[in-house]
Amino acid sequence: MWFFIILAILIVIYLATSIKIVRQSEVYIIERLGKFHKVADAGLTLIIPFVDHVRSIVSLKQQTLDIAPQDVITKDNVTITINTVVFYKVIEPAKAVYEIQSLKKGIEYLSVTSMRDLVGKMDLDSTFSSRDVINDKLRSMLDEAANKWGCTIERVEVQDINPPPDIRDAMEKQMNAERNKRAAILQAEGERQAAILKAQGEKEAAILQADAERESKIRRAAGDADAIRRVAEAKADEVKLVYSAMMKANPNQTLVQLKSLETLKDVANGDANKVFIPFDATASLAGLGALAEGVKDSKTNIHKKLEEN
Repeated sequence: MWFFIILAILIVIYLATSIKIVRQSEVYIIERLGKFHKVADAGLTLIIPFVDHVRSIVSLKQQTLDIAPQDVITKDNVTITINTVVFYKVIEPAKAVYEIQSLKKGIEYLSVTSMRDLVGKMDLDSTFSSRDVINDKLRSMLDEAANKWGCTIERVEVQDINPPPDIRDAMEKQMNAERNKRAAILQAEGERQAAILKAQGEKEAAILQADAERESKIRRAAGDADAIRRVAEAKADEVKLVYSAMMKANPNQTLVQLKSLETLKDVANGDANKVFIPFDATASLAGLGALAEGVKDSKTNIHKKLEEN
C-alpha cells in the first residue's frame, strides 16, 4: 500500500519537473549534466529530471537600457553630463548567456566608454548640433562590440546634454546676441528693400510723368501745326477766291491800287508791330503822292493868279 503511494508521489514529482511550458517571446537555455544541451522555444518542452537543468530564461523582445548620466569632457575641455538610452535585442540566446557574465552590465559599460571616446573628439557646439551623428556612431560602435554577445544594438538615443551653469549662462547670452544680430540684419534688409522699392517707384513715376509731358507737347505741337496749316489753307483758298473774282471782273490798274490801299489800311489798324507793304502797294502810294503834289501845285498857281488880278 505504502509502496504505491510513494510510487504515485514520485511519478507526480517526475512529471512536474520534466514538463516545462515556455511562453511566447522567451527561450529556455537547458543544460544536461552541466553542459549546454539545447535552446527550448515557446511551447511544451520535456526534460529529464536531475539530469537536465534550465540554466536561464532569455527574452527575445526588444529591451531598453537606461544609462545613468555620465560626466564627459569635450575636445575644448568642457565637462558636460550626458544621459543615453540603448535599445537592444537578443538574437542568439546561447551567446548572450555563455559569452558574457551580465549582458546589461556589458552594454552599459561599453556605452559609457564609447560615449566618452566619441564626445572627447568633438567640441561643445558640435555635441549640441550633432545629436544624430552621435546616435549613429554610438550605435555602430556598440553593435560591433555586442555582436559577439549574441545581441544587436538597434537604436541609441542621447536624452540630455547638460553643460555646467556658467557655460549655460554664456551660451544663453551668445544665443540672445545672435538673435539680436539676426533681428538687426533682417530689419536692415527690410529697410534696404523698402528704400529700393520706393526709389524704383519714384523712378518709374518720373519716367511716366516725363513720357506724359512729352506726349502732351508732341500732341499740342501737332495740333498747333495742324491749326496753322488749316488757317494757311483757308487764307490761300480766300486769296484764290478773291484773285479769281478779280480776274473775272477784269480790273484796271487804278482799281487794283485802290484795293491795295484799302487792304493796307486794315493791316495798319491791326495788332501787329511790323507792317510789310507789298511792292505794288508802294507803287500805288507813289502815284498817289505825285497826284497829291500836282493838286497842291495847281491850287498854288490858282491863288497866285487870283492875287495878280
